[in-house]
Amino acid sequence: MFDHFGILAPFYEKIIKPKSPQGLFDHLKLQPDELLLDVGGGTGRITKFASGSVKTVVVLDESEKMLRQAKSKDGLLALCAASERIPFEDNSIDKLIMVDALHHVKNQKQTIAELWRVLKPGGRLIIEEPDIRHLSIKLLAIGEKLLLMRSHFLSAQKIEELFRHPQARIEIVPDEYNVWIIVEKTTGFA
Repeated sequence: MFDHFGILAPFYEKIIKPKSPQGLFDHLKLQPDELLLDVGGGTGRITKFASGSVKTVVVLDESEKMLRQAKSKDGLLALCAASERIPFEDNSIDKLIMVDALHHVKNQKQTIAELWRVLKPGGRLIIEEPDIRHLSIKLLAIGEKLLLMRSHFLSAQKIEELFRHPQARIEIVPDEYNVWIIVEKTTGFA
């Protein structure tokens, strides 16, 4: 498959300007002693804002060229791996984010299973995805198909269905043209 992100890596943040993720981080409820994992985090354009707020920030991505950009940011650790096989122990991650990346992965169901597997009981994760209900996002999806990207956009409800587990507490929060799927792994059965 053609490496679109490898080509974009050196100027990705100039094209896709990072907005302040404060609202996202507020919902995530970051604590100073935690590990934050940014799955599909590319250049670290979002998690760079969390550096110093948590103990450890790890950016996981398949693109080595995108991760080179992340490594250049203070406080970020970079890990080259697929979202379908996250190299962390079960129940080991305090907080997880996946921003604008789920629609790019090879296997969304397997990725969701991995996010759930590594999340600690009591932990939270947020998936931010473009809201496919908007016409502009539908046009973006068509554009990505024309560029031969493997994009497959899911509605928030479809993503929520992939998290069906007795310990999953899920909230869907619209955010302009995006949607946040906020998942908490409860310590007992809901």
